[in-house]
Amino acid sequence: MHATPRRPSASPAQALSAMDHLIATSMVGQQEIAAQVGLNVTDLTCFAYVLKAGENLLTAGDLAARAHVTTGAVTGILNRLERAGYVTRRPDPADRRRVRVAARPDAEARIREIYEPYYARLMDLFGEYSAEEIAVLTDWFTRASALAAGYLEEHCRTD
Repeated sequence: MHATPRRPSASPAQALSAMDHLIATSMVGQQEIAAQVGLNVTDLTCFAYVLKAGENLLTAGDLAARAHVTTGAVTGILNRLERAGYVTRRPDPADRRRVRVAARPDAEARIREIYEPYYARLMDLFGEYSAEEIAVLTDWFTRASALAAGYLEEHCRTD
């Protein structure tokens, strides 16, 4: 691990501004990557949820809830992802009326090829922080994600 450099002080307003800049840059990046792989951002986001689920295959309803879209919208998303060769649908062994969504291994490899160099750079950046700072960052990301999800639930309902 690198020596922890002295970090400049910052106000909450400066932190919020830096976060806004990161989010905006990430959104533009997601649009660019989605276009590069022939998807739209929502479809790419849904594919990311499928990848994150791994062997615990999501139902269409699970995916709709995570992506904060209606079940009708998720049907269109799954149709596009399936046509583009990103996912397959499998019958749910516990309930034949439901389907589970699995990533196609070749599609997973294509997406990992794009994101792994970026994630490697992020890991290098995290390497510049102490274990205590990483703990604070992890706590902040976790709590900010929960706050954002709660806000979406309150103000952006899909039902």
